[in-house]
Amino acid sequence: MCLAVPAKIVEVNGNKAVADFGGVRREIMLTLLEEEVRPGTYVLVHTGYAIQVLNEDEAKETLKLWMEIARASGVEL
Repeated sequence: MCLAVPAKIVEVNGNKAVADFGGVRREIMLTLLEEEVRPGTYVLVHTGYAIQVLNEDEAKETLKLWMEIARASGVEL
């Protein structure tokens, strides 16, 4: 099973970017994307690579579901 998580791009530096995963920031690679991304763009990230650009509504809905799953599992965020 693979897991990909939505993140918001904060900074772009060539083929790399800093992505925000709900307050946790990590450097990710953009080399698998065909579209150009800018700060504010939401992407789906798997193993450190952005694999898909998401529209903002889709990303926010997915993040909301992740939060519900975390709360139901007893994880404090």
